[in-house]
Amino acid sequence: MFVPFSVNDFLDRAVQVYGDRVGVIDEPDQPAASLGELTYCEIGELARRQAAKLDELGVGFGERVAVVSHNSARLLTSFFGVSGYGRVLVPINFRLRPDEVKYIVGHSGAKVLYVDPELDEALADVTAQHRFVLGEDDDLYAAPGVEPRPWEHDESATATINYTSGTTARPKGVQITHRNLWTNAVTFALHAGVNDRDVYLHTLPQFHANGWGMPFAATGLGVKHVILRKVDGAEILRRVRDHGVTYLCAAPAVAAAVLDAAQDWEGEIPGRDRVRIIMAGAPPPTKTVVRVEEELGWEFVQIYGLTETSPLLTINRTRAEWDDLDAHERAVRLTRAGAPALGCTLSVDPEGEVLARSNVVLEGYWEQPEETARALKDGWFHTGDGGTIGEDGYLTISDRKKDVIITGGENVSSIEVEDVLFSHPAVAEVAVIGVPSEKWGETIKALVVLALGASATEDELIAWCKEKAAGYKAPTSVEFRDELARTATGKLQKFKLRAPYWEGYGRQVN
Repeated sequence: MFVPFSVNDFLDRAVQVYGDRVGVIDEPDQPAASLGELTYCEIGELARRQAAKLDELGVGFGERVAVVSHNSARLLTSFFGVSGYGRVLVPINFRLRPDEVKYIVGHSGAKVLYVDPELDEALADVTAQHRFVLGEDDDLYAAPGVEPRPWEHDESATATINYTSGTTARPKGVQITHRNLWTNAVTFALHAGVNDRDVYLHTLPQFHANGWGMPFAATGLGVKHVILRKVDGAEILRRVRDHGVTYLCAAPAVAAAVLDAAQDWEGEIPGRDRVRIIMAGAPPPTKTVVRVEEELGWEFVQIYGLTETSPLLTINRTRAEWDDLDAHERAVRLTRAGAPALGCTLSVDPEGEVLARSNVVLEGYWEQPEETARALKDGWFHTGDGGTIGEDGYLTISDRKKDVIITGGENVSSIEVEDVLFSHPAVAEVAVIGVPSEKWGETIKALVVLALGASATEDELIAWCKEKAAGYKAPTSVEFRDELARTATGKLQKFKLRAPYWEGYGRQVN
């Protein structure tokens, strides 16, 4: 028997098995009305009404619905109300500049746009055939009791398009299918040990690789979702205490924020011996892992993956064989990317690039067939990351082959930042690289050669970038050089430029 997968399998089960259970606690400080506490039956009803509204608007199956939002119960519901009823959700990074958001909305061909109320004014010029402000428009949903048109499940259909920064200035739209999402969610839940006694805190932006699939996995297992709109270390500790949180997903910068807040926390650190923090974005320093386990008393889990892989490729969780190791020795093992997730095959090509095969690998890049063919060459997904696989099967990421900087869990194209800096009249040459940062994993440094007779300051160039691109893409430091290392053919040798900043790290990702 063949029964096609759908993301609504997760919500359907939650409604049937856990219908009267509180499924989500919305952020109380949403700029528009918070939805407060919703049971899984109420989430299911909102998803159906949202789908019915798309029917009324004439949005057909396979058409795109874009959303630009901070974490919210409305965004959580949209994964099911949009994708679960045959449309394609396009979750957009709310940190992007208006022109960047406009490009994605246009490139995806979105017929509907949902906008966070805090972003409404800034995105006034970004529109679609139908535009709604989340929480402010009464007609976001169809009337109570209106049922949506049934959609015949097709697991090969695109469920979401997630735009990611690559090695080109323009982001690529990653097509993720229902099968991709289903496989990722079930596999991730299995490895992370998710069960119906868990409480999940949304510290991870839900737009980011669809919240790594946890909106689906947690829902299917009846987990209570606790929405956090904006990351704050002390607030994370309060939510863990007040709601009995048992796990969260986060970039290393979030762990750093919690560790900082813990220094001033009065009383017992909440969640000790209960919380597991699942981290990705960049391998954290060994001492961060030790501090998480010793100062917070939380279990540290690391994963590795990409938006293109839904994202789970590997997982690294402490195991029985490591129980007798001291904290530092165990942390050294945990900072590796991890062992392949169930159903994932990894390889390293002769040039050292990590390759992957799995049911979580993207269908393709939206309207970019050449990029798709390049990424999926020879039946393997080419990650663009350099690494090694040990005899025990554990992957270690050693360097990034693509010129992508991961800072605070966000991908930044170095080429895009270079283009912005090149537009400054005083800049003759520039190379943008990632350098180590205790807080962000990596941070952005610009190496600049000024035009003959021109002058510019570090602050001036950083401000220039912030005016022309999203703030998190701006360099945090600028270093002026007389020349930049290049090959005989004129290509920048970024590995040579990065090397001095990474001495002592053993690998060029932090």
